[in-house]
This record gives sequence, structure tokens and C-alpha cells, in this order.
Amino acid sequence: MATTQAAPVQKLTMHPQARTGRRDRLAGPVGMALLYGFLSLLALLTAFPFYYMLVTSTHRTSDILTIPPPLMFGSALVQNYNDLLAALPFWNALWNSFAIAALHTALVLFFCSLAGYAFAKFHFPGRDSLFAFLLATLMVPGVIGLIPSFVIMRWLGWIDTWYPLIVPGIANAFGIFWMRQYINGAVPVDMIDAARIDGAHEFRIYWNVVVPIITPALAALAILTFMGKWNDFQWPLLILKEQAKYTLPVALSTLRSLRGTEIGVQILGATGAILPILVVFLLASRQFIAGITAGAVKGG
Repeated sequence: MATTQAAPVQKLTMHPQARTGRRDRLAGPVGMALLYGFLSLLALLTAFPFYYMLVTSTHRTSDILTIPPPLMFGSALVQNYNDLLAALPFWNALWNSFAIAALHTALVLFFCSLAGYAFAKFHFPGRDSLFAFLLATLMVPGVIGLIPSFVIMRWLGWIDTWYPLIVPGIANAFGIFWMRQYINGAVPVDMIDAARIDGAHEFRIYWNVVVPIITPALAALAILTFMGKWNDFQWPLLILKEQAKYTLPVALSTLRSLRGTEIGVQILGATGAILPILVVFLLASRQFIAGITAGAVKGG
């Protein structure tokens, strides 16, 4: 009996020139136009809530609740602004929030970078165990420590002061972890050893050698810390008693009870609270993105 030999199976593959042609078509004028159009649409959808917030702040409640809602700016901005200032010390609360957030951020950058440098470049007994314990604290919900923290602040006599809003958390686990990982990959050990050979003491090495290298990570941590402290509501609400010491989120929370349901005034106050954050992010966005992307690939 004659045996038949199966024909070899041919694997179908796309020719490299065909793949290149497809990429060229996608990267051509039509493909780029579609891509930019899609991205522009997403940008408009993202920016629309901010635009509508600005529009709403220029209208009164009777206009805001109409159907369809207004999409163009109104003429009630001055009236809403006067009502806002009459309801609460807006500019004082704005200054309180900025001062507290700025002081807290500056202390976080200093202590977290200093601790991160120690964990990254120094070898001491129990370093790894201490760092592991530090990371374990990230798993603990912050609300658990709310009552013990309040009791400690009352024992220290810090209730109704800025100290509980600035001092706690200046050496937090996330900041130390962030800086340790970045320093571990960005700062060469040879550079530190060379500075020591030249006679520089450890703090000068940290300040003159390490800090200039880790500027992107510091910028990213600064924005995250400033935004978190600026938007903090629960802790200042528990600590602060006098209206003159209120931060902006706490002050804005009193608007509804003071001015009824006037939506335009509330939205105008919220707009004033958001704009400083947007300005800070836009000014430091390049450093922030550089720190985020570098922190994603550095470490060890």
C-alpha cells in the first residue's frame, strides 16, 4: 500500500512591508486628524464640568434650575460675590488654607526626603525591619487614629490652633517610601563617597548633592501633599472652633446654613477653592510629571 505524505503546513505571516504600510496609513494626515479629534473631544468632556462651574457661579438659583440649564455666563457674579463675603470671611479662610498647606508641605519635603535618604544610603541595625514596619502602617485606615490623635492634641493643648493641622504627618510613611525609592535609584553611591572624601559632612551632602538630584520627586510629593492638605475637611472640622481660624473647606461647609440654598454663592465659593489648586498644578506640572514617570521606573 502506498503511503501518502501530508503536505507541510504553511504558516501565514504578514510581510514586514505590509505592516509598515499599515502603520504609515495610521500615521498619515487622516489618521493624525482622527487621533487629534478624538483627544480634543476627550479634553472638552474633561474641561466641561469646570466650565459649567464657572458659568453657574455667575447665575442665581432661579436661573440655574431652569430647563435647559444655562450654558453661557450670567450677570449675577457681583451679587454672588457680595453674598459670599457677607456670609463668611472668604479671603481669611483662603489665607488660612494656603498658609497651613504651604507650611505642612515644606516640612513634609524636608523630613521625608531626609528620612528617605537615610533609608536609601545608610546601613544601620534594624533598617529593613523598621522600613517594613513603616510600610505596614500604610495598610492601617486613617480613621482608626482619629480619636487617639484628637485626645493627644487635647492633652498638648493644641485644640483650636494650627499645630494639629501642620505637625502631624510631616514624616509620613508614603513620603518616606516615595523619597527612599527615588533616592535609591537616582543618587549614585560614588557621588556620595566622593563628597565624603572631600570632607563634606552628612547634612551638607544631603543638601548640596542629594536635594538637587531629587527635585522632580520633591515636586511631585509637594503637589500631592499640598492638594491633600488643602482639601482636608474632617480633621480641621474637629480641631478648629473659631471661625477666624477656619480653613476654606470648613468655612464653605457653613454656606448652606448661612445663606440657605443659593446655589450660585456656593458654587462661587467652591470655584475659589479649586482655582489655587489648578494654578499650583499648572505651574509645577512639568516637574510633577517628571517625578511621577521617574518614580515609576526607579527604585530597588
